[in-house]
Amino acid sequence: MLKSCACGHPMKLILRTVIHAHKVSITNVPVYSCENCSRNEVFPGVKEDLGRLVGQLGSKPESKRIRFDEIHELAGVLRSILERKVPLQASEVALRTEERTNELLDLLLIADSLGDERWKMELKGRLAQLSAQYIS
Repeated sequence: MLKSCACGHPMKLILRTVIHAHKVSITNVPVYSCENCSRNEVFPGVKEDLGRLVGQLGSKPESKRIRFDEIHELAGVLRSILERKVPLQASEVALRTEERTNELLDLLLIADSLGDERWKMELKGRLAQLSAQYIS
């Protein structure tokens, strides 16, 4: 998945580590990166959630490592594609996103049949993370 950089060269979508307050490493964050000018931009579909996470950490967090792909569905989808050594192409991302959406919808049906409101809210949040890339 490519985007044009301000310098005119293509930016690739990759997973990078974002460092917050020199203490917290947030790994597997989807970022557009330009090899020509080294410009980086957080992928719009995760930017709001990453900002919320950083806000929760505060300005003086304890040292730790957070795997963003474990708390954000879209980052998890991208990581799973890259683990298979498949290029991040829009068609592959759309296919895997659809598969993950279907898995989450199946789980939502189970949570609903069990009357588990907390699980249902979590699943709805995860579904929203997947749809954010199309809304942003």
